[in-house]
Amino acid sequence: MNKPNPLQPGSPAPAFSTTDQDGKTHTNQTLLGTRYLLYFYPRDLTPGCTTEACALRDEHEQFTKLNTLVFGISPDGEKSHRKFIDKHSLPFSLLVDEDHAIAEAFGVWGEKKFMGRTFDGVHRMSFLIGTDGKIEKTYAKVKPAEHAQQVLTDLQG
Repeated sequence: MNKPNPLQPGSPAPAFSTTDQDGKTHTNQTLLGTRYLLYFYPRDLTPGCTTEACALRDEHEQFTKLNTLVFGISPDGEKSHRKFIDKHSLPFSLLVDEDHAIAEAFGVWGEKKFMGRTFDGVHRMSFLIGTDGKIEKTYAKVKPAEHAQQVLTDLQG
């Protein structure tokens, strides 16, 4: 088992290509020239992940005003993402990382402990990626209810 080792500010975002809840392809190359928040979360429709997604949803207008796209990413598939979006009216795309290759590339895949069990999984971490494709800020200890506000404060600061 390995510990997560998230990429740090100044690092280029790793190359990735994946689909969202509608099967649309997103890559780090197509996102060049755009600032975006890529937030990794463990699982659709779970309490902490729902809290985080809904907080980002509630502040989505502010992210838009600050020219920042929001993308969630987890090991769930397109159908699960679509259900999550529909149930909670999420205004942003959720990206598929079923083989957790993107999570590994960003350094957010690693050992977790839950209810006495140890296993590998996605750690709740986020990356603010600048228009140049480089990481502007790494959020390693994300608190679901506070994360949206924390990112907005950084964007406005």
